[in-house]
Amino acid sequence: MSEELTVDTEVATPIDAELVRALEAIILVATDPVPVDLLAQILGHPEAVVESLCASLAAAYEEAGHGFQLVRVAGGFRYQSHPDVAVYVERFILDGQKARLSGAALETLAIVAYKQPISRAQIASIRGVDPDGVLRTLQGRGYIDQVGRDPGPGQAVMWGTTPAFLEKLGINSVNDLPPIVEFIPGADIVEALEVGLRISKNDDLDVSTPEPVSVPVEAEHDESGT
Repeated sequence: MSEELTVDTEVATPIDAELVRALEAIILVATDPVPVDLLAQILGHPEAVVESLCASLAAAYEEAGHGFQLVRVAGGFRYQSHPDVAVYVERFILDGQKARLSGAALETLAIVAYKQPISRAQIASIRGVDPDGVLRTLQGRGYIDQVGRDPGPGQAVMWGTTPAFLEKLGINSVNDLPPIVEFIPGADIVEALEVGLRISKNDDLDVSTPEPVSVPVEAEHDESGT
C-alpha cells in the first residue's frame, strides 16, 4: 500500500510513494546537483510540484534527525552530510587516508593522471564499470578534483589530478610521469608469454606418446616343413 505525501502548491497535489522514491534515487546517484527542470522532465510533473516536493522532503529529513540533508546548490538539488555530524565525517575521511588504495582506485587514478582532463563517462568507458564511488574516494583523499567542464553537449564535469598527487609521487608536474609505453610489454615478451601459456596448457593435458612395443614374430615355415 503506497503512502501519499501532499506538497504545498497552489493546488495541493497528492504524490504517491513511487514518485518520492524516484526523486530520491535520481538525486542520490547524480554526481552533480540536479536542476529542477530536469527532475520535472524525468518525473513528468510541473516544476512547481517538484520544487514543493523537494522542500517537503528536506523538511521531513530535518525533522527526522537524519545525518544527511537535501539541499539546493548551484541551481539544483543534491544530498550532503548534515553539518551537525561533520566531525565524524572528517574523522572518517582522515582515517580513510591511512588505508591503502584499492586496485580499482589505483587504476582509476592512473587513468585520470594520464588522460586528464577526463570525464566520468570516459573513465567508465575505459574501465567498463561505474567509477562514481572510486572518484569520490580519490577526491576525498585529495588526489583528484573537478578541473572544469566539457564545452560539448551536457557540459560533463572533467577530472584531473591535484598538487597533493604530485607531492605524493615526488614529481613537479604530470609531464614528469613515466611514459605509458614503458608499461606496455614488447612483442618479444608477448610472444614468450603465449609460448609459455601453450606449453603450460600441454603440460596440464599430460598427453605422452606411447613407447613402441616389440612384438615377437613367429618364424614362417616353408611347405617342406624345414
